[in-house]
Amino acid sequence: NFENASVDFKAETASVNTNNGDRDNHLRSADFFDSENYPSLLFKSDTIKKLSDNKYLVKGMITIKDVSREIELNADYSGLLKDPWGNSKAGFLLETTINRKDFGLTWNAALETGGVLVSEDVRIICEIQIQKQ
Repeated sequence: NFENASVDFKAETASVNTNNGDRDNHLRSADFFDSENYPSLLFKSDTIKKLSDNKYLVKGMITIKDVSREIELNADYSGLLKDPWGNSKAGFLLETTINRKDFGLTWNAALETGGVLVSEDVRIICEIQIQKQ
């Protein structure tokens, strides 16, 4: 029964990797994540609700740069297995989209052709395993 489970995760902001060193360094700067002063972002679930056989909704608080907001993650259950030590583990793919401006990540630059350089939308994708206690 995964509705009784909880999900907590921490991501190191300096670990951002877009395969472009200059962009990654800018994302680590004070314009965005400010990794020096805010080395990680945190998530802690409040509730997990089963929607169908393989689908769940995970609600909880995410904190980025000392700003906390409630978010919802769509969770796809990918199966149950036993590891080599006999522990029961379940796999999930969690996904959501947040607005970076809600967390004080407001830097942007206008483009000559119109529009802006950086989208406000940030996709969060996590592959997790949970272990039965």
